[in-house]
Amino acid sequence: MRFLADESCDGHLVTALRVAGHDIESVADSHQGTDDATVIRLAVDQQRILLTEDKDFGQLVFAAGRGHTGVILLRYPFGAREHITQELVTLSEERADILTSAFVVIEPGRIRILKR
Repeated sequence: MRFLADESCDGHLVTALRVAGHDIESVADSHQGTDDATVIRLAVDQQRILLTEDKDFGQLVFAAGRGHTGVILLRYPFGAREHITQELVTLSEERADILTSAFVVIEPGRIRILKR
């Protein structure tokens, strides 16, 4: 799968997805300091699913009606962060077909998928 990791995403997550064979770009590496509207446009232009820990992207997608090619919002408290990487890798392998164009919220023990 093709992902674009927002600056809010941990570098370990980016590395783990690369090791798992995914094509992932990081905003922190190539577009540091870019505003959220531009980040979501980059994801669309590059046909990538946006990974973020920033709830503002929900506002952009639902309230402002921004188009997207998929957004995965990671909501993990500090104490549960060791599980985030494996759960995301598993999701991308087992449910890849539904991630494109969906808004997905991943929390410990819970995954919500909202399709357009």
